[in-house]
Amino acid sequence: MTIPLRPGAGRVSRPAVRPTGPDPLAPLLDLPGVAEAAESARAAVDRLLGHKVLRRESAGVSAESALRGARASAALEGVDVPLGQLRAGEVEDPVVQGALRVSVGLGSMVETWDRAPGQVLARLHVLAAADLADPAALGRPNGQAGARLGGLFSIITGATTAPAVIVAGVVHGELAALAPFGTQDGVVARAAGRLVGITRGLDPKAVSVPEVGFAELGADAYATALTGYRSGGPDGVAGWLVHCAWATEHGATEGLAICESLLRG
Repeated sequence: MTIPLRPGAGRVSRPAVRPTGPDPLAPLLDLPGVAEAAESARAAVDRLLGHKVLRRESAGVSAESALRGARASAALEGVDVPLGQLRAGEVEDPVVQGALRVSVGLGSMVETWDRAPGQVLARLHVLAAADLADPAALGRPNGQAGARLGGLFSIITGATTAPAVIVAGVVHGELAALAPFGTQDGVVARAAGRLVGITRGLDPKAVSVPEVGFAELGADAYATALTGYRSGGPDGVAGWLVHCAWATEHGATEGLAICESLLRG
């Protein structure tokens, strides 16, 4: 099964830019363990990006990353299927199919993400929940989510000196905690986090697999960390961001495994 995903191809990734006003994300680096975890995650992804296979096979690695990411994202929603069956097109579960459509579609959203995140999120939900939600509700966040989503959009489109892995953690955490659509919000949130990593230069070739990182750390740990983030307290937010950084490291290791597999043929 071929996944035609080439996020970041031909695009200059967006580096961290110092904002002209107060930087709302900068204080997050002062939370315990966050700066160190973010630095370690960045180093892990950099090791992946230096793999020699990516000089000629980045599209193949990205395609396999998309497939494995879809499987892991569905597993975090409670539907765990064998990778071989998914690759062979033998899985029809709507949660899995939604996660797969999202992974396949990410490449076409890279250019739009940091200009019109609301439009992209709506499209992600349509792909993720097409077989699970009322068609009239697809891509439409609930009314209570409006103000908080507006603040999140400002973060996505704005400048910050915070590392991309921290921005991705905030975007992922906000969407997962807010659950603006009511169906497949976790799948949408993880896809949004991956888009941040692509567009802000953490993984411009989309060859790491952060979703696998979250799955390897475990659904219970994911839920506990998200509950901490949802609480809004410093320790809870720190715990979530560190958890996201650890997942990013694991995801980079998964990307290296893909590279080695292609190297062996």
